[in-house]
Amino acid sequence: MKKKGKSKFQKIVSWIHLWPSLIAGIIVLFVCLTGTIIVYTDEIMDLTAGDALYVEAKSEKISHEKIFEVINNLNPNYKLSEIVFYKDPNRSFRLRVFDLKEKDLMMIYMDPYTGNILKTDHTIYFFYITAHLHAQLLAGSFGGWLVIISTIIFLIGCITGLILWWPKKWNKNTRNASFTIKWKAKFKRLNYDLHNVLGFYTLPTSIILSITGLLIFFHPLMDFTVKISGGDDLGIQDILPKADSTKVSKDLVAYAYKTLEEEYPKKKAVNSWVFRLDKLGAFTINSGKPGLKSMENVDYTIYDRYTGEKIIPSTGQITHEKVENMVWQLHMGQWWGQIGKFITFLTGIIATSLSVTGFLIWWGKRKKKNKVKTA
Repeated sequence: MKKKGKSKFQKIVSWIHLWPSLIAGIIVLFVCLTGTIIVYTDEIMDLTAGDALYVEAKSEKISHEKIFEVINNLNPNYKLSEIVFYKDPNRSFRLRVFDLKEKDLMMIYMDPYTGNILKTDHTIYFFYITAHLHAQLLAGSFGGWLVIISTIIFLIGCITGLILWWPKKWNKNTRNASFTIKWKAKFKRLNYDLHNVLGFYTLPTSIILSITGLLIFFHPLMDFTVKISGGDDLGIQDILPKADSTKVSKDLVAYAYKTLEEEYPKKKAVNSWVFRLDKLGAFTINSGKPGLKSMENVDYTIYDRYTGEKIIPSTGQITHEKVENMVWQLHMGQWWGQIGKFITFLTGIIATSLSVTGFLIWWGKRKKKNKVKTA
C-alpha cells in the first residue's frame, strides 16, 4: 500500500515552523541564553555581597539626606536610583547606583546606622550588560527590532511546533513517543526527542516569556493590556505632586520603616526609587521582595514628603502598576518564588537548546535527501 504523505496544511505548517526558525535561530539562541543567565541575578547579588549584607544593629538609622550626601562625596558622578530597606535591624541598606561618567552600574552596601560604605559591588554590571544584550544585542533600536522579530518567530515556532507534535491518533505508542525521551536511542532519535518532547513540556512558559517580552518592547501593547485589566492610563509615578523648595522635607528612611512596621509588618523589605526624588513632593514606597526589575507580592504606599499624610491612589492607578509589575515578574521568573525561578531557568535552557536540536534535525534530513539524490 502506498504510504500517505503530508497534507497541504501540514506542509505549510512545517514550512512556517522550519524556515523562519532557521533564519532567526542564532538570535533566538542568544536571546534565550542571555535571558537564562539573568534569572538568578538576585541570588547571585546576595552571594557576592557576602558579609556586607549584615551589620551590628544600633539605636538610630541615618536619614535619606545623609545617604545622598555620602554617595555624592564618594563620587559626584554617582546617581542613586534605588534604596532597599530591610526589616531585619542587622541588614545593611542596598543602594543601586549608576556612574554617569563611566556608564557603570553597581550595588553599594551601606551601614544604616553610621553611613559607612561596606562594599561597592560591580557584579550587577555584568547582568546590566547581559540584560542589554538580551533586549537589544547592544545595538540600540535596530538590535531591539532584531530581537523582537526573532521573538515573534520563536512564538510562531512554538505554536506550529505544537501542531506538528500533535499525534494524528492517540494510543499507547503515540503517547510514549510524544511524552517520553528514549535516552538509550541513537543520537538522531535522541536529538529528535529532545526537540519535540522537551519543547512540548516547556511550551506554556516559552509562550509566556515570548508574550511578556513583546509587551515590554511594545509600549502601546503594554498600555492596552493595562487598560483591559482595569488600569488607568496613568500610573502612580505620573500623578505624584512636584517638589516644593520652600517646604522642609521629612525623612524617607523613617517612612520606609513606618511602612514596614505599621502597614505591612509581615513583609521583610521595602524599596523606593529615588532617581527623581529631588523633583517629587512624595515618597513612593514599594513593599514586598525586591528583584532586579520587579517586586514579588508588591503593595504601594505613598506619603506626602512635607506633611507625612498618605496619598491614596485610585484603584485604576494601582492596577496599572500591578499589571506592569506582573508582566516583569512573569518575564523574570519572579512569579512563584524559587519554584517560578527554577521553571523559568529550566525553560530558558531548553529554549536555548531548541535552535540547536532543530537545526540538527533539519541537517540530518538534508543529508538524507542528498544521499537519495546521489543514489
